[in-house]
Amino acid sequence: MAESLPLPDLDPISDRAVFRQIADHIREAIERGQLTEGDRVPSEARLMQHYGVARMTIRNALQVLQSEGLTVAEHGRGVFVRSHPPVRRLASDRFARRHREQGKAAFIAETEGAGGKPSVDSIEITETMPPADIATRLQLGAKDRVASRSRRYLINGQPVETAVSYVPLEIAKGTQIMEPDSGPGGIYARIEEKGYRLDRFVEEIKSRMPLRHEIRALKLAPGVPVFHLVRTAYAADGTPVEVCDTVMSSDAYVLSYELPAR
Repeated sequence: MAESLPLPDLDPISDRAVFRQIADHIREAIERGQLTEGDRVPSEARLMQHYGVARMTIRNALQVLQSEGLTVAEHGRGVFVRSHPPVRRLASDRFARRHREQGKAAFIAETEGAGGKPSVDSIEITETMPPADIATRLQLGAKDRVASRSRRYLINGQPVETAVSYVPLEIAKGTQIMEPDSGPGGIYARIEEKGYRLDRFVEEIKSRMPLRHEIRALKLAPGVPVFHLVRTAYAADGTPVEVCDTVMSSDAYVLSYELPAR
């Protein structure tokens, strides 16, 4: 299909660089569905022949598409339209108590509800001193320690998110929060079992480019940003009981919230 893809001609009077015009043409083919996920982009030889330009011009055009996260290069095979991971919708009710009462943590309930297969790996649990900003959010003293739970979330085997939860050690100690399997309903169910009935969550979200270790963990294509979300969970009496520091592949998520107009 790639070699038979119709390609427009360059606009000789445009002030847009030639390599960017070529990138525009291929991008439009992807957006229109002429090239779909997994399809091979026309070869360098065909693009050189069609446009009458040097190989470096074609490579610059292909690099633009890779930097935008639209394509991925496979050594010895060519350049392909990038396959995107399944989209998980972050709904405003994902931490509703009914999910915990059904024995499901938020990620599992939401992913299964969308028809995906959730899994978790790379689980690490430590007792540690929290970073300064986490200690501030949890209103901890200078010597207070936390249980840190680090893990990676996958949908249908594709990594989409990493998260580190910080729970005051006085809450986590002696519970399954300290174990790889946190039990039915996840750590929020364990926190409520300790008498801290959850009342509200406060989230702060920003978009940024990923760090090197995040690219490796989430297997991100060049040019794909991440959502960096920090959530603080509060008990009914106003006590902060958990902070979750999360990094999410931006092309695996849609942020969807229902907000009351009052």
